[in-house]
Amino acid sequence: MRHAWPTSAAFVLTITLAASLVAVLGQFVTTERRSPAPAPDDRSSSKLIRNRGPESRAGVPEWQVNDQFRADVFTFVRLRYRSRGWGGWRVDYPGADLNFSYRLEQLTSMRVNPDGLILDIDDPRLFQYPFAFIIDPRSLVFSDDEAAALRRYLMNGGFLLVDDFWGNRMWDHLMREMKKVFPNREPVSLPLDHPIFNIPFPMKEKPQVPSEDSAHATQNLPGLRRTWEFEITWEEPKPADYRAFLDDKGRIMMLICWNTDLSDGWEEEGISEWFFSNFSEKYSYPMGINIVIYALTH
Repeated sequence: MRHAWPTSAAFVLTITLAASLVAVLGQFVTTERRSPAPAPDDRSSSKLIRNRGPESRAGVPEWQVNDQFRADVFTFVRLRYRSRGWGGWRVDYPGADLNFSYRLEQLTSMRVNPDGLILDIDDPRLFQYPFAFIIDPRSLVFSDDEAAALRRYLMNGGFLLVDDFWGNRMWDHLMREMKKVFPNREPVSLPLDHPIFNIPFPMKEKPQVPSEDSAHATQNLPGLRRTWEFEITWEEPKPADYRAFLDDKGRIMMLICWNTDLSDGWEEEGISEWFFSNFSEKYSYPMGINIVIYALTH
């Protein structure tokens, strides 16, 4: 039996229309969101993070949560992991987490934790939250205890989103680590008619989102649209794919967003109106909302 998550907010999911998404997001296109610098103990962030101080919310508005229902709000949980080399669990933090949490609060009827949470993979508190996030796992390393904890979490109803993940080298590395978690399971590629691409926002293609700088660098070059060679270093560009580890009833336990970076559309939404319109508004937020709705209802 899957775990019965104690979150009333998970089932209050009256979503605004797609037209409202465009209208509401469009009001904030000129608000630049910048992420604070990582703390001194950060071990491996491969992205340039602008410094506004660790106390900053990166320009994201505050909102209040009713203390009576604080245990029932949706919380964006980022997992902290060990890594050997580039990448690292802090990439796009905290801008991606805060912006996405704000948009969920703003555009859905869910009540959302304004701060989010960072947990170690083997932290027992993880089992209190139905959704977790891992970013840029190119050099992620699971200990045996972490692999066992993650397996229990996923098999008991937890949902893991893996994002900012490019090319065959990263794929091969993650699959080696995932053998520690699921020795006898393989991920499957999800078709475009899968509910995760269609509820509540129908996607006409599998979204591919680059960082703003690589998107800007290639936007006017013939033959490079949506390939983002900068992102897939030393490899042939590939289309985005969304692959999943499924449970025994065919439900997604772990979604791997390959050759795309949805979280850059959250973290970098305020850098330029062009990037916002073409990626944040068009792909990152609708697909992110679809993923959360799926995670909370399956």
